[in-house]
Amino acid sequence: MKKKAKLTDRTRTEQLRRIRVIPKLPRRPRDAHKGTFGRVLVIGGSRGMIGAPALVANSALRSGAGLVTVACPRSIQPCVAVLCPCATTLPLPEDDHGRIDPRAALELLREEGLLDEPAAPSVVAMGPGLGRGDTAFDAGLVALAHAFGDDARVPVVLDADALNALHKSDGESSGWDRALHFRTIITPHPGEMARLHGSSVAEVQADREGFAVRTAQLLSGGRAHPDYRAVVVLKGSGTLVTDGVNIFRCRTGNPGMATGGSGDVLTGVIAALVAQRMSGIEASVLGVHVHGLAGDLAARARGLVSLIASDLLKHLPMAFRRTSR
Repeated sequence: MKKKAKLTDRTRTEQLRRIRVIPKLPRRPRDAHKGTFGRVLVIGGSRGMIGAPALVANSALRSGAGLVTVACPRSIQPCVAVLCPCATTLPLPEDDHGRIDPRAALELLREEGLLDEPAAPSVVAMGPGLGRGDTAFDAGLVALAHAFGDDARVPVVLDADALNALHKSDGESSGWDRALHFRTIITPHPGEMARLHGSSVAEVQADREGFAVRTAQLLSGGRAHPDYRAVVVLKGSGTLVTDGVNIFRCRTGNPGMATGGSGDVLTGVIAALVAQRMSGIEASVLGVHVHGLAGDLAARARGLVSLIASDLLKHLPMAFRRTSR
């Protein structure tokens, strides 16, 4: 049996361009309408995990998206709708375990016109709360992601269980490191990054920049065109953002943010900024900075021990106001 390739050699990062200035959202025109600021489609949730897609949707709205729709299993759709009343919801076909049926969901989304103009979303945020399944389930999720990203050319932000569904090529089969990836952003924590490479968390943590940069380069497939320059957001203390050419180290945030749902909020923030026509790298840099700043503001109000993900939502408005000064 062939052993999985690992990143055993440190990736050279000396020649990367270090981002030191936080990008800003453009001012809102006076004649703007909700369509001006984009539409975010959130695909997530499963039985027992209704909070994840709701956190993504609410954070996207708090981050300026004009419209947000949550596509989730039909059995949890009423509960998700209650948790995010300012978003719309779309019930999806589901399997016996309360997870979406990826292939049936893809057909429904196609029938709804969401893979074609003018109904296609500005960006898709996919993964939080989807649940884990077998290889067929994983393949279905990957096909769903590619249908938006590479077929419909809609930017995709992949997090959580969407990342767990990705598999690296083994020399005989294709994987995430060989496929086309149109304007893709992935937001792994160290454990998810380790799974992507068949490595250990300890190896990732010992060479965070190397893993982040190499992953972005593999996702981009060596393409120089900006539309195929994937972005990696490696979460953790000093979250890293890189497209394989540029790199940013976040200096906001605190240990109180190490709580369930915090990453879902970040996914929503980044997706909303992409919907407002920021590039992947700009949206990710501003997103992690604002997300961390909201966490710092929440920690001052709640303390590190009692901070929960929904506290971040309450402090996003002030975080954006401070960033726009």
